[in-house]
Amino acid sequence: MSRDECWELLRSNEFGRLAFHLTGEVHIVPLNYATDREVLLFRTSQGNKLLGVVMQSDVAFEIDGYAQDEAWSVIVRGDARVLEKRDDRERAEASRLRSWIPTDKEVFVEIIPEEITGRRFDLDKPWEHAIPVR
Repeated sequence: MSRDECWELLRSNEFGRLAFHLTGEVHIVPLNYATDREVLLFRTSQGNKLLGVVMQSDVAFEIDGYAQDEAWSVIVRGDARVLEKRDDRERAEASRLRSWIPTDKEVFVEIIPEEITGRRFDLDKPWEHAIPVR
């Protein structure tokens, strides 16, 4: 996929998985996100996710989807940073980013992409075409 196709999918979705480093391990967590120009935004609270991105900003983020005959995946590799400046926080608050769960997520984080890749896969699923004979 082209970079533009990847951004189109990133802009039209709002749920993915964040991979980050913490204490020598790689963690993967689901989260909802929004796009703002060519960065990704998410909200979080105190915990492993925030600690991980503060200690090591190198992260990966993935979204994917499928239909009857096609699947796709977009992976973003980049740097995460906590938004601490007032202008940055106001920009994030003005985006469509809202928490999906009723917990306080007072910390805004942005992922600045260094690499974006995407792939489409044609699906065959031959077992769906096999009709048992009785």
